[in-house]
Amino acid sequence: MENRDWISYKIDVRDRLKLFALNVLKISEMIPESTRGKVINYQLTKSGTSVYANFRAAMRGRSKAEFFSKLSISVEEADETEMWIDLLACSGILNNDFVQNVHSESFELLKILSSIRKKAST
Repeated sequence: MENRDWISYKIDVRDRLKLFALNVLKISEMIPESTRGKVINYQLTKSGTSVYANFRAAMRGRSKAEFFSKLSISVEEADETEMWIDLLACSGILNNDFVQNVHSESFELLKILSSIRKKAST
């Protein structure tokens, strides 16, 4: 992949992560105010927005090592977010088509971020 294409690809991923973070915030507004809901809501909102924040930080990295470090955090947060969405749905707290679509997107983004990280480590 040429450098220009690589940069364009990372920008596309960044934009996709922004939309994902906004969708996590939408889910956050749907979660009931029960004790279980509050715990999951807090954790999901933190990790779901952190994926986007850390990817943006990675893109501004001053070195390959800094890029890799922030990207690794983004991968970890993406994995955690997928887990919280799964738990939210499987627990019966909130499970609708929108949540299922965001859950599917979380899997895809995790794969994409992991692939970028693998490419960055070579």
